[in-house]
Amino acid sequence: ITGTSQADCAVLIVAAGTGEFEAGISKNGQTREHALLAFTLGVKQLIVGVNKMDSTEPPYSEPRFEEIKKEVSSYIKKIGYNPAAVAFVPIS
Repeated sequence: ITGTSQADCAVLIVAAGTGEFEAGISKNGQTREHALLAFTLGVKQLIVGVNKMDSTEPPYSEPRFEEIKKEVSSYIKKIGYNPAAVAFVPIS
């Protein structure tokens, strides 16, 4: 958090595993908290890494990736980011 206020860009890592993503994006989840903190501290560019794509069912599920992208986009738009300018990268 200390260096966040000087950062130009943040990489938000989101777990794709069943239950893990839902916990992170829930009302008090870390995904929401970290995205909000980054924006509040002045980080204007965001990249979202969708991690653990190999643990989705089936592995590397495009529908799961799109579901996560939609949910995260909806939230980050509410806090002030432009989802069209945010890169979503599936990783493992």
